[in-house]
Amino acid sequence: MNELEALAPWIDPLALAASLALLAAYRAWAHARERGTPGLLVHALNVRVRQRWVETVMESGRMDVLAVQTLRNSVMAASFMASTAVLLIIGALTLTANIESIGRFWAGAGGYATHWTAVKIGALLVDFSLAFFQFTMAIRFFNHVGYMINVAPDKRDASTGPDAVVAMLNRAGAHYSTGLRTFFFCLPLVLWLLGPLWLFAGTVGLLPALWRLDHVSGAEASAG
Repeated sequence: MNELEALAPWIDPLALAASLALLAAYRAWAHARERGTPGLLVHALNVRVRQRWVETVMESGRMDVLAVQTLRNSVMAASFMASTAVLLIIGALTLTANIESIGRFWAGAGGYATHWTAVKIGALLVDFSLAFFQFTMAIRFFNHVGYMINVAPDKRDASTGPDAVVAMLNRAGAHYSTGLRTFFFCLPLVLWLLGPLWLFAGTVGLLPALWRLDHVSGAEASAG
């Protein structure tokens, strides 16, 4: 019992460090797999699809309405996620008014180190704030693409050509994807309120789900 009490103050930071290390190791492993087997991850497929879509729209000269509608759908999706992030930020800020009672409640449910409650809620605030930033940046770049993709062929230069539009669209997609991943990590952070071991278990459970989302199926690879 004395050993457990001595270890208790370190359980939360150790669980947080282990969870972050697992996520970093997963990203490194996924990138290594992608380098070894190009086209394995959905990110590379998305880059190719966006490039072909931009080339199709800009070369045809008759798909400006379709381009605007597609980009509008992307902006609406990013706007919805950004609005959701704001609501979650407000909810997390509301929790800060009851940090002491929340800490006592979860300590009674088996959690450790009630003084870490403020850190846990702060981590949720940071997570939701990062998600909001990523989604708003995605909206910004989607809007830029909306103007660039409809520039008349005779008025294009290096800054508004297909390559520049593809690069801008991929930046928007990267911000949107990062925002979603930031949202996903809020699940282990919420479980952290139950206790540090729940944080680690939630992260372990999140990794197979991320791999499932990142992995390109045979049909998708063929379509790409």
